[in-house]
Amino acid sequence: MAVATEACVPTRREGAVLVATLARPPVNAIDDELLAGLEAAIDAAQADERVGVLHIAASGKAFCAGADLALMRECFATPGGTARMVALVERMQRVFARLEAAPFLALAEIGGAALGGGLELALACDLRIAACEARVGLPEARLGLVPGAGGTQRLARLAGAGVARRLILGAEVVDGAAAERLGIVQWAVPRAELAETARGLAQRLAGIPRAALAENKRCIAAASGDGGYAAEIAATRRLYENSETRRRVAAFLAKRAIDSQEGS
Repeated sequence: MAVATEACVPTRREGAVLVATLARPPVNAIDDELLAGLEAAIDAAQADERVGVLHIAASGKAFCAGADLALMRECFATPGGTARMVALVERMQRVFARLEAAPFLALAEIGGAALGGGLELALACDLRIAACEARVGLPEARLGLVPGAGGTQRLARLAGAGVARRLILGAEVVDGAAAERLGIVQWAVPRAELAETARGLAQRLAGIPRAALAENKRCIAAASGDGGYAAEIAATRRLYENSETRRRVAAFLAKRAIDSQEGS
């Protein structure tokens, strides 16, 4: 199983970035094996304090086209199929929730189709960069289904209820450029520039201390409730006591003092 998992979502380190590549031809469809590979990548990033960014990319033309169609056909054709499919969606919810709450940044590089569960995976990441030519959407309603792996919740929180209704109720698929305008992704660039731009972005983000990334993620997540201001104070206290924060602040203050003396 370990060998299959590595083959499905191989990882490699690039400094403080762990790159995880979805590699399940032809369209990186989601099944238990792919989810196991994602969980292994999350485990690896979580266990290594040097990793600040988990960069999720994909091989092939698609980022991830959603749930495995062969599995869906099998489930619809068997008496216990409903329970099996619901169990898969529940597992998707758990894995994506882990990614969202992880103490590192998750960056999704969307070069091709990110549909259904594929977009739900990307929505669980902190940041998304897409090719202008990519196709993203949650078209499950067209099949009489719901994007149940967090799609209705995360898209509504991220882009607003109006955009969520447009895409989900209308089963609409948009390109990467439109996704940026709608607030679904933060950046859209021509496909030819995507890999280099995403890699540079990941490296820049990985230069930020992991503890600061984790605390800022917690505070942003708390913005939807009543405890956001208290979360900021608690995070500030923890970071002021963090050795890396103290080192960086001391270096910054020393440089400002030198700059001030030279300017006087």
